[in-house]
Amino acid sequence: MKKNRGKLITIVAIFALALYFLYPTYQSYNFDSQRSKRSGEDSIKFVQDNEKPIREAKAKRIKLGLDLQGGMRVVMEVDVLTMLKQIAKNKDDQFTEIMASIAHEAQTSDEGIIVIFKRNFDARGIRLSRYYGSLREDNDQILKRLSDESEKAVERAMQIIRNRVDQYGVSEPSIQKQGGRRIIVELPGVSKEDEVRQLLQGTALLEFKLVKDPEIIYKTMDAIDKYLAGKGYSDTSKAAKDSTKKAKGNSLAALTKSDSSGNILPGGDKSPEQLAKDHPFLVLARPNQQGTGEAYVAESDRGKVERILARPDVERLIPADMGFYWMSKQSFISEGQKYFALIGLKKNPELTGSVIVDARANIDPNFNQAVVSMEMDGPGATEWARITGANVNKRMAIVLDNAVFSAPVIRGKITGGRSQIEGMENMEEARLLEIILKAGALPAPVEIMEQRSVGPSLGVDSIQAGTNSFSIALVLTIIFMVIYYRTGGSVSIIGLFFNLLMVFAGLAAFGGTLTLPGIAGIVLTIGMAVDTNVLIYERIREELNTHKAIRSALDAGYSKAFTAIFDSHLTTFFSGIVLYQFGTGPVQGFALTLMMGVMANLFTGIIITRVVFDYFVERGATEINFG
Repeated sequence: MKKNRGKLITIVAIFALALYFLYPTYQSYNFDSQRSKRSGEDSIKFVQDNEKPIREAKAKRIKLGLDLQGGMRVVMEVDVLTMLKQIAKNKDDQFTEIMASIAHEAQTSDEGIIVIFKRNFDARGIRLSRYYGSLREDNDQILKRLSDESEKAVERAMQIIRNRVDQYGVSEPSIQKQGGRRIIVELPGVSKEDEVRQLLQGTALLEFKLVKDPEIIYKTMDAIDKYLAGKGYSDTSKAAKDSTKKAKGNSLAALTKSDSSGNILPGGDKSPEQLAKDHPFLVLARPNQQGTGEAYVAESDRGKVERILARPDVERLIPADMGFYWMSKQSFISEGQKYFALIGLKKNPELTGSVIVDARANIDPNFNQAVVSMEMDGPGATEWARITGANVNKRMAIVLDNAVFSAPVIRGKITGGRSQIEGMENMEEARLLEIILKAGALPAPVEIMEQRSVGPSLGVDSIQAGTNSFSIALVLTIIFMVIYYRTGGSVSIIGLFFNLLMVFAGLAAFGGTLTLPGIAGIVLTIGMAVDTNVLIYERIREELNTHKAIRSALDAGYSKAFTAIFDSHLTTFFSGIVLYQFGTGPVQGFALTLMMGVMANLFTGIIITRVVFDYFVERGATEINFG
């Protein structure tokens, strides 16, 4: 087997890698099985004791589509036309008539609103500067700006929806843009239609809240910590113990971006278990040593912290005018674990997003860094000048739907309603903040066009139907190959199982979602695998009929069938790319498993089965039964 040593190493490596990617799926469903056997306090304790591994396994497992586990699918459309009406500077009877015509045409057309908008104004020979922009701008300039605004309106709507869905706690949601102005939201495991409708359609709440004095924030955290320790509260789960294993002397492990400064906790030279018992809150929410008023919480501990802060007895320890809020994105990653900042803000906002009239992300030419320029209306500018003048060197948090997106420092009193926000790492972050600042007013309403619920019973039926079709196809294929091709058919079954293992591992590795159409793609893959082996085996049989030795027949069979096999798989793969690129939903699910199956087929049909036959020959076999 020396000549196949490289192939053997590759096969073993791919097999090991496939098992590695599939293990979280096995682990996740094993956790679900164990949890289903428990009830009440036992079930809660099981989840708390295994919260971190459960979360990690669920994040890496093969995800099931809406058709396999039930839930809700909502099709939403951003009303770009209403936004265009609202931002017009001048509205007369002719403008109203044109807008009505555009609305009527849009109902039966797949064209974008801006395209229809342009055609209607051009047909009447009207300059857009009459209603938008300035007299110095021509129609093309104004259309470009309006097109950009409509795209940003869709992006803002998607950001708001994603933020709300994340806070709602839906597992494995899917939020995708379809066409120019539609958004597809899939929420597995959700069944409360009215609640979801309110969640997705409610007006975005943008607020400006002052960050509380860091000393007050940390004193409050310390009071919570001492109270819980006095009550004997201690999280004895494995995750909690793991989070304190780095405790050493009088400090925990460094948890800043640069890992250069520790987050000091009292406790002396204590074991992780003792430290968790003495400081049950501060081992979860670790204060920033730089004194900015933030505490860092590992993603696996976030649920525990939220449950602690929601307790009525703990709420009494928090000042009446203060609340704890999460930063919307992770602060940093340490040893593969994401950390989110928890920060104390004044409950009552200083201003709301209704005063913002514009926000722009750009590059500051003086310092070559990304900034966001913000403009407020008259009353907002007056109030903003008073607020910023009274809170110089303090931090002002920008909060959307109770998630903190930024908390810049007020450098000085800001008059005229124009502000500049600094501190963004890049233009992508600045553009996100621009979208958030504009989201408060939500100039383009979002309407639910279609809402469909998939009940748990239908989900079970779908899984059963998909499993049955897959199993029947697999069993019939095995029976046919073994009966018709004997030893060769048995070898092809080995390749087929490798094939399926690689497809499922690919889904897990790339975060793919398994759907009913995806199962159909896998069934088609089984058929293609059989076709590959049939082409090779028939060619080998022809060579054997000419009285060639088995080794020569194998060489000729594989080499002469390769061109036809490769061509058919290549064209199928390209078809899968087209389906995935231009298809949506079910079509993409089918295309994804089809493309993975095609690549796996080439590897198993050409390499794995050949290595097995070479092994037989080198062991002294003078003939192999191909039926």
